[in-house]
Amino acid sequence: MRLPRRKFLRLAAGASALPMLSRVAGAQTYPTKPITIVVPFAAGGPTDTLARILADRMRVSLGQTVVIENVVGAAGTIGVNRVVRAAPDGYTVSIGHLGTHVVNGAIYTLQYDLLRDFEPVGLIADHPSIVVSKNAVPAKDLKELIAWAKANGAAVGTSGTGAVTHVAGILFANLTGAQLRFVPYRGAGPALQDVVAGQIDLMFDQVSNSLPHVRGGRIRAYAVMDKQRMTVAPDIPTVDEAGLPKFYISVWHALWLPKGTPKPVVAKLNVALVEALEDANVRSKLADLGQQIYPRDQLTPEALFALHQSEIEKWWPIVKAANIKGE
Repeated sequence: MRLPRRKFLRLAAGASALPMLSRVAGAQTYPTKPITIVVPFAAGGPTDTLARILADRMRVSLGQTVVIENVVGAAGTIGVNRVVRAAPDGYTVSIGHLGTHVVNGAIYTLQYDLLRDFEPVGLIADHPSIVVSKNAVPAKDLKELIAWAKANGAAVGTSGTGAVTHVAGILFANLTGAQLRFVPYRGAGPALQDVVAGQIDLMFDQVSNSLPHVRGGRIRAYAVMDKQRMTVAPDIPTVDEAGLPKFYISVWHALWLPKGTPKPVVAKLNVALVEALEDANVRSKLADLGQQIYPRDQLTPEALFALHQSEIEKWWPIVKAANIKGE
């Protein structure tokens, strides 16, 4: 039976609207099942630690379990791509940082657009990196470390080619003339384990990853890569004080959803994130890790998008000039 053209078009239009209506209806009851946060690095690293602290508190606000899934490889691009390809329903969330959502775009030919293929949820926290070495390195301060690395060369652990830990090492070598050999790992956690074990010499690491080992005397810290000393480690000098002015690298973390996720779902996740960051227990844990939580007015999706865009504009020229080749 043939339908009149006008009726056929009405039916076709109605059918095409069904997926959108389904997403809207789903957004009203969201969440109805566990939510997965995809960590694009190995378990035990700083991003993984941060995600687990947040997940434990966000489940209270959301009324659902928040699961951590570690999807490692290619400096985080495999894990990020996993989220891009997920259904835009709010059940698959990307946690990332300066490396995964900025630097990688200047190194790799990505299968996604770092700005257009995501719905920003909100910033989490920011903290500087730190220069650390195995205890067997004879240098007692940063100036001695630079001299030792120039004279002897050094093996530097990174959380992957093109990761922030790698970019920091390249900038260090460019500024000092140190002879560095980069050893990529599948995450900052495994790389640091080899610094502790004495298998590699140095690492330019996130404070949250290294500080427990510095406090335990298992590795040596030389400088915080920031303008000010950290409250959690006031005895560690800044790079300015230690003799390498303006060698600043601070890593921010944030949450994103796949493009097309309904705005009400984004809003619910943002509320859960903000409530987690306002929780006294979470704030205490993040402070112990050296994480600096952003002010409330900077925890919106709009603020994340603005920072994300500005960081791409800042870092891409620097990274591309270093001519880093992705694996």
